[in-house]
Amino acid sequence: MKYLLIFLVVLVIFVISVTLGAHNDRVVTFNYLLAQGEFSISTLLASLFAVGFLLGWAICGLFWLRVRISLSHAQRKVKRLQHQLGQTDTNVTTSQKSVAKE
Repeated sequence: MKYLLIFLVVLVIFVISVTLGAHNDRVVTFNYLLAQGEFSISTLLASLFAVGFLLGWAICGLFWLRVRISLSHAQRKVKRLQHQLGQTDTNVTTSQKSVAKE
């Protein structure tokens, strides 16, 4: 449900940007880092929105990947510690049984 709402918000923003861009056929000069070009406002608006959207998803994806890797390492460590704890419990109960028999 959460992802559906996020998708709808992004879709509404995209539709609004395309609508605003379609009504503005004016050509503007866009001066970017290496050169400059003349683009219609609708093309410029749609392309900058797409670049920003993809860049945002890439950055969020990297953070998500980092958290997933950290979680995986933590789960492995917990499993290893539980295994060690189980071995020590087995050793303790075995030594207690041998002491009780004597």
